[in-house]
Amino acid sequence: MQTHSTPETATPQRRRRVATVGTAVLAALTAAGSPRAELAGEQTLTPDPLDAEPDVRLTKFRTVSAGGLEVFYREAGEPGAPKLLLLGGFPSSSYQFRNLMPALADRFHLISFDYPGFGNTETPDPREWDYTFDHLAEIVDEALLALDFTGPMGLYMQDYGGPIGNRLICLHPDWLRWQIIQNASMYEEGLTDARDAIHHCPWSNGTADTDALLEAFLEPETVKAIYLTGHPDPTRISPDNWNIALQFLARPNAHRAQLDLLCDYRTNAERYPTWQRRLRRDQPKTLIFWGQGDIFSTPAGGEAYLSDLPDATLVPLNSGHFALEDSLTDIVAGINNFYDKNVKCPRPTLAKELGRTA
Repeated sequence: MQTHSTPETATPQRRRRVATVGTAVLAALTAAGSPRAELAGEQTLTPDPLDAEPDVRLTKFRTVSAGGLEVFYREAGEPGAPKLLLLGGFPSSSYQFRNLMPALADRFHLISFDYPGFGNTETPDPREWDYTFDHLAEIVDEALLALDFTGPMGLYMQDYGGPIGNRLICLHPDWLRWQIIQNASMYEEGLTDARDAIHHCPWSNGTADTDALLEAFLEPETVKAIYLTGHPDPTRISPDNWNIALQFLARPNAHRAQLDLLCDYRTNAERYPTWQRRLRRDQPKTLIFWGQGDIFSTPAGGEAYLSDLPDATLVPLNSGHFALEDSLTDIVAGINNFYDKNVKCPRPTLAKELGRTA
C-alpha cells in the first residue's frame, strides 16, 4: 500500500529537499519579472497584505446596544462618505442588501440593521417586549444615535422600511436629504388583497381570530411566494432567501413576534395621510423603484407617490417584492445617476421651473 509523508513523518532529508525546491521556485519567480523585483544589489521586499489599503467594498458585520438589546447591523463604505441608511422589509433582514451594499460602497457609507425579531438581532419574548412599528423605529433611532450615524442622509425604504423610515423622518426631519422608495406602500391605492388583509386586521393581538387570519403569511409556501411572485425568471432568485427567512421564523418567540407586527401594520395605514401631507409640504428628492409584480402592491402603489411628488423619478421594474434579487444592476445604476443629477448636483425642480415661466 502506498503511503504519503506528512510534515510530522517526513525525514530530515525530505524536508531539506522541499526547502531547496521552494527556494528555487521563489528565485525563478523573481527572475521572471515579479512586480516586486528590485535592481540587482538591492533588497527585495515582499508586501505585507495587512499594509494594503482596506477594501471599502467589503461589508462588515457588527452589533450595537440599543434599547437593552444587541442589534445586528451590516456596514460598508467609508465613514465621511455620504450616508445611506437601508431599511428592509418582511420577511427578510439586512441580508436582502447583501449585494447592494458592496455595489455602492465606493461612494456611500451604508448601514442596515436587523430589527428585533429579524435576522441576527435578539428576539425578546413578546409577552415582555412590544412588537410594534413604533418600537422598532425607536430601536433603530437609538442604534443610529449610538453609532453617530446621524445628520443629513439618504434613506432606502423597502416594505416595512417605509413605516419605520417615515417615523424616523418625523423624529429627525433634518436628517432626510433624499429618499429611495422600493415597494414601500404609503397609499391605499394599489394594495393587493394580501396587503389589504393586513391593513384591516382587527386590533386584537394574540386572539384566535387574529392569528388565524395572519398565520397564512408565515407558512413556508407563502414565504417562498413572497420572494418569487412577480419575478419573470425564478431561477435568478436564490432559495437561500426563503430558507434563511424560514430558519429565523422558526426560532423561539419569532413566530409570535411576526404575528404581532403583522397585526400592528394597521397603525401605519392610519398615518398615511400625515406622511402624505409631509411629502406635499417638503417635496424631498425622491427616487422610486417599483417591482410591478409585487405580491403586496400593484403598480398603482408606486404611481400614487407622483400625486404628491411631481418631481419624483419613478422606475418601474419587471420584478417583484424583493427587486434587488434580479434587478440589482438597474437599481445601482439608477441610484448613482439620481444622486449625481439631483442630490450631488441638484437640478431645478419642476415646481421652480413652472414658477420661473409664470
